[in-house]
Amino acid sequence: MRSAVSFDRFDLKILVHLQREGRCSNVDLAESIGLSPSPCLMRTRRLEETGLIRGYSADIALEKLGDHVIVFSEVTLGSHRPDDFRRFEEAAAKYEEIVECYNVSGGYDYLLKIVAPGVGYFQALMEKMLEDDIGIERFASRIVLRQSLGRRGYPLRIIATQKRWD
Repeated sequence: MRSAVSFDRFDLKILVHLQREGRCSNVDLAESIGLSPSPCLMRTRRLEETGLIRGYSADIALEKLGDHVIVFSEVTLGSHRPDDFRRFEEAAAKYEEIVECYNVSGGYDYLLKIVAPGVGYFQALMEKMLEDDIGIERFASRIVLRQSLGRRGYPLRIIATQKRWD
């Protein structure tokens, strides 16, 4: 398990607010969490420097760009040596359509989240991955029909339960 970065209740408030409103000004952020702007900015920069805040991004409405499919693929590798996992992960990182890749426990080795312009494109992508011989023994895919829940961000207040704040 990775070691946690030290933070307090004001840092947690900063993280919770920035997760919701990443484009807010430092003045607005400071006001919303109950600090003056200067210490708020110093805390935010420290959270960035420690890597707790990795970056800021926009939440894009893919449906407004055009047709697309989101697919979750369960991938099983043919061999389970450390080099096999490294080779697969390096190859997966080269495919722009793979937006998330998780090494998981259970009946398969990886869970991929893939975004493609259509089912035919996705099928061609999987065929290419098999042809590239990156260690895939088999895969099973699930095409998303609709998203019934989509939260932006993480349940920070729940994850940070090792500290007790009022």
